[in-house]
Amino acid sequence: MTDRNPASAAPRPHRHHWRRDLVELAALFCAVAVADGIANLVAHGPRGPFLLVASAVALLVTAGFHTWWARRHSHAPPPEGTAPSDPPPAAPEETAATTTPAAGALWRMRTTVRDEPGSLASVCTALARGGVDILTLQTHPLPEGGTVDEFLLRAPQHLALADLTRAVSRAGGQSTWIERADAHDLVDTPTRVLGLATRTALDAAELPLALRQLLGRCTIQSIPATTLSGRPNAGADAPVEGVLEATVMRLRDPSGGAITVERPYLPFTPTEFARARALVELDARLGPRVPRSQDVLTLPEGNEITVRRADGSDLAAARAMHDRCSERTLALRYHGPVADADRYLGHLLSPRFGRTLAVTTASGRLVALGHLLWDGDETEVALLIEDDWQRRGIGSELLRRLLAMAAEAGADSVYAVTQASNTGMVAAMRGLGLPLDYQIEEGTLVITARLDLAKAPGGGRGSRVRQENKPVW
Repeated sequence: MTDRNPASAAPRPHRHHWRRDLVELAALFCAVAVADGIANLVAHGPRGPFLLVASAVALLVTAGFHTWWARRHSHAPPPEGTAPSDPPPAAPEETAATTTPAAGALWRMRTTVRDEPGSLASVCTALARGGVDILTLQTHPLPEGGTVDEFLLRAPQHLALADLTRAVSRAGGQSTWIERADAHDLVDTPTRVLGLATRTALDAAELPLALRQLLGRCTIQSIPATTLSGRPNAGADAPVEGVLEATVMRLRDPSGGAITVERPYLPFTPTEFARARALVELDARLGPRVPRSQDVLTLPEGNEITVRRADGSDLAAARAMHDRCSERTLALRYHGPVADADRYLGHLLSPRFGRTLAVTTASGRLVALGHLLWDGDETEVALLIEDDWQRRGIGSELLRRLLAMAAEAGADSVYAVTQASNTGMVAAMRGLGLPLDYQIEEGTLVITARLDLAKAPGGGRGSRVRQENKPVW
């Protein structure tokens, strides 16, 4: 609402004019003369009573007309130059411009303050002086004293990051860390944690992704209990209660082995460690599980197939499919000794290293597998289709579904490792309709497809999930 001059709200003084007095005096003399003339007519005229009644009627009609005219024109707008006694209401545009805050930059900030009364208030006061709006606030008590306060801020666009950091430091904040935030951070923490717990409860493969979204940018390393050759794996003996060491936390993997989370740029707090351990404990209590939904599709030649999620329970069926595949098909898939192909299956079907789709026929026989594998900050897709079921559109269908999963997990690209002679895989990647990059590395063709992140429902900002002992395919 626009500001008004206080002086303009006061009533204006009434100015006295001599011309108005003259007009009123003349009207008085005229009224007296008319009254005298009417009195003479009534007293001396032959129709005196009739004239008296007519005069009364005329006065009543005049009074009624005057009342109607006054009421009609009382709602007319005041003439220009007059000041109303009450200020006019603001226009809708003015109100919106005043009440709606200007769009600013979103920031996530962490700072450590002393465990003393008024420490947090000093930081908040410093932010307010810079025009910074505090959207959310979390406190993380530290065992050695002090508190890590995490803010979601909306700061003016003109406020430099260095000025913001300097203001917080002057107010007593230490070890201040700031990074850009986005609209996904506007969800309050309890709601976000409950959503991650729900996703983990529905699908065991969601645990690494849930940890990634819970803890921000970090490296998550799943260490299996044994190597692919069956030997014990170093670093897979995490205690049940887990271990927190500044920027590294180690948790026991319910499926065997350990989960290591590392965030070098920002130490973990005990609160974050407790949340991560709670997710892992939830996964352990629920046991192995995958969504049991499945889709029945009809191939161009009329055969029906079923596409569903696969897990360790499909290990025997996958080995039987290996036995039916030719050596060339297995060599194109695994890029290594065909005799070692069976060793990879347990690793591939584990939900800790990605997601797997299985294709079965109407009789229930498994004829194809599609893998989506976490590989550091990249994501790999791989296909294995039994010889008799190749070139029927199964590969394209699996790729389309795997890429949708990758986009949902927040990946910005996926890659496939194959050979130039594998024309079926190359054609299936081309059929995706996505931008593709081709690279030749030691005779191996690597095809990378760029995904459209605008269609992805969410994902961790630059987070990484890494697996150990990944076969070289």
